[in-house]
Amino acid sequence: MRATPITTGRKYVLVLDHGDDFFPSLEKFCRDNEIRSGHIPTLIGGFRSAEIVGTSKPLENPETPLWAAVTVHNLEVIGSGTLAWDPETDRLAPHIHVTTGLKASSAEARTSHLVSAQVQFITELVVEEFTGPALTRSRDLSLNVPLLRFEPEVPRACRLTP
Repeated sequence: MRATPITTGRKYVLVLDHGDDFFPSLEKFCRDNEIRSGHIPTLIGGFRSAEIVGTSKPLENPETPLWAAVTVHNLEVIGSGTLAWDPETDRLAPHIHVTTGLKASSAEARTSHLVSAQVQFITELVVEEFTGPALTRSRDLSLNVPLLRFEPEVPRACRLTP
C-alpha cells in the first residue's frame, strides 16, 4: 500500500457538449489550465458511443490485464477518476471508470475502464486540481499496467524544524 497527503488547488466544473470527444476535450482543458494532477470526483451525462474495457470471450488468464474493448451506444453515464502526468509521453494520463446504462436495453448497465467516448447531449465533470505532490502514471513492467505514483514524502525524522 502507498499513501500521501495531497494539497488541492483549483476546482472547476467542465461541461462537454454534444459531439465532443471525451478524452481530447479533457486533455485540452487540462493543458489550457496547466493541470497535471488531480481527480474527477464525479462525471455525469450521456455518450453517443463509448469504448470500455471488456470482452464477450472467455478470459485466457483472469490475472493479467485485459486490453480488449467493447463499443456500446446511446448511454447514460456516471463515473470518476484520477488525472496524472505520463513522463514518458509528456502528456496527461487520465484513469477514468464509468458505469453506463444502455438506454435501448432497459438501461442495462456496463461498468469498466473508459477507453474513448463521444458526448451525446452533454457531459458534466467536476475537476479538482492537486498541487502537491505531483502525480505521475508510468508502466509497471512486472504487471504490464500503468500505475499511479507520487513523490515520496520526506519522513518526519528527517525534516528540519524551525
